[in-house]
Amino acid sequence: MTMALPLAADRAGDQYADGSEPRSVAPTPTGGLAVPTIRRARDLAIWFGMAAACAIAGLLVVAVALVLLVKAHPLLARVPISQVLLSDVWRPSGGQFGLRPFIWGTAWVTGLAVALAAPPSLLAAVYLAEYASPTVRAVTKSALDVMAGLPSVTYGMWGLLVVVPFVGSVAIPFLAKHCGGLPAHSGRYAAGYCVLSGGLVLATMLCPTIISVSHEVLQTVSAHCREASLALGATRLETVRSVVVRTALPGLLAAIALAVARALGETIAVLLVVGNVPSVPRSVVDPAYPLPALIANNYGEVMSVPLYESALMLAALVLLGLALLFAVSARIVLLCTTRRVAG
Repeated sequence: MTMALPLAADRAGDQYADGSEPRSVAPTPTGGLAVPTIRRARDLAIWFGMAAACAIAGLLVVAVALVLLVKAHPLLARVPISQVLLSDVWRPSGGQFGLRPFIWGTAWVTGLAVALAAPPSLLAAVYLAEYASPTVRAVTKSALDVMAGLPSVTYGMWGLLVVVPFVGSVAIPFLAKHCGGLPAHSGRYAAGYCVLSGGLVLATMLCPTIISVSHEVLQTVSAHCREASLALGATRLETVRSVVVRTALPGLLAAIALAVARALGETIAVLLVVGNVPSVPRSVVDPAYPLPALIANNYGEVMSVPLYESALMLAALVLLGLALLFAVSARIVLLCTTRRVAG
């Protein structure tokens, strides 16, 4: 038995093969082409709006960099940029503005903080996503949200009252006893204001961000991937390690990159605990002076010393350059990782 297909009618009085008459479409009040034209115009306007918002976001970075460059030009006109970046001497009263100690201080504190925060945060995120009960997950997420919302000055005061005394009285003597080569015996390090204190405080601040973002990324992995791995005989740990984490690896790296971006610009919490000594750190028990702390500490003195403001603006420009360099590097790593996982 075959079913007759309806045939289009050429005239108004014709009928389809099944006996029904063609329905007439009422013309639109504004004409047949008006509605598609309005929709296209609306879509085009929305596209232009989104493109403009994206362009503004990119142009803001360029505008900030140009303003900082203009402000730093008086110093760059007198001193070569290489001398400013490679010099260890910071003596504004003598016209010497070496930024090398501050660049290394930023790198030491940021690197140590990420090294301390990333491994336990990723493990905690895996536990919350794969092993924790709904009650434990809900309570932990609430606590993480509270920690992420605390002001940085709160972490700084906690570091000043708890972390610095602990590092000075416990951590540094322990390192001096069990790790050869650390100059912890000097009175300069006895107070606990050092890279280690800054790294511990900053790591505490980064943990909620890394855990929350990593947990959300792990939850986006399809349940079918887990079920397929378990059906093939893999254990729960093997499934998490070889399937879940491997699939979510680009997102986990993005979470760490987000934490590094925040660590680079952190000011108050680090300023209170690192010692603020303009010298290149040689170990984790040395004091440091990161770039954000330099700018926050000294901007009020720019009116009394020539070229001081220009030097601080150059420090801000260097910090912006470090952030952009890391962002580009992280993007390249993410693209390579994504291609490797997809392949």
